[in-house]
Amino acid sequence: MKGLVLGSVATLGLVGLGLFWWQGRAEVEQGAPPPLATESAVPLPDTPPVAPGDAIGPEPPQATELTREQQRFFRYDRNRDWRITRTEMLSTRSDAFRKLDKDGNNLLDFEEWAVATVDKFEGADNDGDNELTPGEFATTAPKPAKKRSCAC
Repeated sequence: MKGLVLGSVATLGLVGLGLFWWQGRAEVEQGAPPPLATESAVPLPDTPPVAPGDAIGPEPPQATELTREQQRFFRYDRNRDWRITRTEMLSTRSDAFRKLDKDGNNLLDFEEWAVATVDKFEGADNDGDNELTPGEFATTAPKPAKKRSCAC
């Protein structure tokens, strides 16, 4: 009796799985792209299709010119709330990791890296609220490289 019940449940399961698979294949074939057009087909017009009626799409967003410091600020400010949290600042510090690797063996203790990053963050956070404003963040800008006066 137990074998009969188990067999019928397994059969119903396999039938259901087969129907599910068959229906899925039919939907995929319906969504397939149309066959390629041959040379004997009607040529396509050179102009794009026109929207029916007075349909007008949204205007593209206006590009704004950001200063170099604003671009640098937004690399860290991931959620664009004009505040850099400690987490945001620490998430993009891979270059600092390479700079801290003094012996060049690509090995650095996390503690060494974290201490240097936290020190830099706390040095820039003048009001101690664990967030950097754009003015506070500007103090963390890297010093520009000195250019040689001549290449003699």
